[in-house]
Amino acid sequence: MQRRTFLISLGIAAVSPLAVFYRPEQALAVSSPVIVERLKKPRKAWRELVSPEAYKILFEEHTEAPGSSELNNEYREGKYICAACYLPLFESQYKYDSGTGWPSFTQPVSGHIGTKRDFKLIILRTEYHCARCGGHQGHVFSDGPRPRGERWCNNGLALKFIASPEPLPPLRG
Repeated sequence: MQRRTFLISLGIAAVSPLAVFYRPEQALAVSSPVIVERLKKPRKAWRELVSPEAYKILFEEHTEAPGSSELNNEYREGKYICAACYLPLFESQYKYDSGTGWPSFTQPVSGHIGTKRDFKLIILRTEYHCARCGGHQGHVFSDGPRPRGERWCNNGLALKFIASPEPLPPLRG
């Protein structure tokens, strides 16, 4: 075995256990000084409030198939809220077609997103969650459009769209 291959193998072996044991209940970094109170609701309690497919994405961190979300073609004015607790996460003015097959945004609502490191695919990614209920939304990448250069790539089933001027539903929890 070549030295380079051996060192790469060691790196993978060292990081892989972290991917297995790192849970979303661990500290989430919130993206701004705006304070959103974290709900103390057990994950299993959300099962009755969301569809089985949405539950897998939000609370078991699955990913929906690319191109499967109706929200990919949604470009009306409005807000995108967490499908579990209804916290507003994105505004329509920041949505764009990234060509990835998932609804994508250039920025979230300030303070409404928590992030954590994700090693599930061995490479480091930044996963983000609803700051209120902890529901998994997607990943943020640094290949988005200017000026921020961010692509907030979201699972469509983790969101609900509320068209303007429709009022937002009350937060649930």
